[in-house]
Amino acid sequence: MNATPNPPTVWPAFRARDSRALIDFLVAAFGFVENVAYEEDGVIHHAQLDWPEGGGVMLGDDRPGTSWDRKPGTCGAYVVTADPDAVHARAVAAGAEIVEGPVERDYGSREVIVRDPEGNVWSFGTYPGAPREADATVS
Repeated sequence: MNATPNPPTVWPAFRARDSRALIDFLVAAFGFVENVAYEEDGVIHHAQLDWPEGGGVMLGDDRPGTSWDRKPGTCGAYVVTADPDAVHARAVAAGAEIVEGPVERDYGSREVIVRDPEGNVWSFGTYPGAPREADATVS
């Protein structure tokens, strides 16, 4: 059995009206780390923000009519964290809109829900997901 965890292979991805401002907010308010931001003529075509505890998100400026045409501000993402209270404190300090929390959920998670300036909703919680069955295979 491989003791090294697999790298993330599912990346929430979304569009923004102002990717640079949103990237700066997500770094300051939540603690994401900007990995790359490919920009041309003032347009961010692709950015990758890494979550320090694993995984991350991808985003870019809204460009209607392209193959990845998504309405800005409509994303919802759940991010696993060992310390939702620290994320909450950081978000409050950055002026983020707190939607709920921190709260204890009946399924054992402690969570906080925050809205970013574009309107996306972010839930940060301790629930890591249900474990996979040992014999589960990808088909």
